[in-house]
Amino acid sequence: MTITLPLEPQKEAKLIAVAESRGLTADELVSQAIDRIIAEAPQAASQSEPTVSLRGLLAKYGTAPSAEEIEQNRVEMFRNFPRSDF
Repeated sequence: MTITLPLEPQKEAKLIAVAESRGLTADELVSQAIDRIIAEAPQAASQSEPTVSLRGLLAKYGTAPSAEEIEQNRVEMFRNFPRSDF
C-alpha cells in the first residue's frame, strides 16, 4: 500500500535528518512509527465481532406466518368483539 503525506518542506527536511541520524531512510523511519502506533492500538478495534443481521437474529424462530395465517388469527381474535353482554 502506498500512502502519500503532504508535508511542509521544513517537516520533510527534519524527517529526513532524523532518519539519517538513525541510519535509516525516511520510509523506514515512518514505517517504524506506524508499527508502534499499530502495536499500541487496542486489540478490540481490530478484532471486533462481526455484526449479525436482524434476519440472522430471528432465524431461530423459523419462517414467518403467511398472510392467510395472519388473517385467520385476526378473525379468531376479533370474532366476539365488541361483545354486547356487558
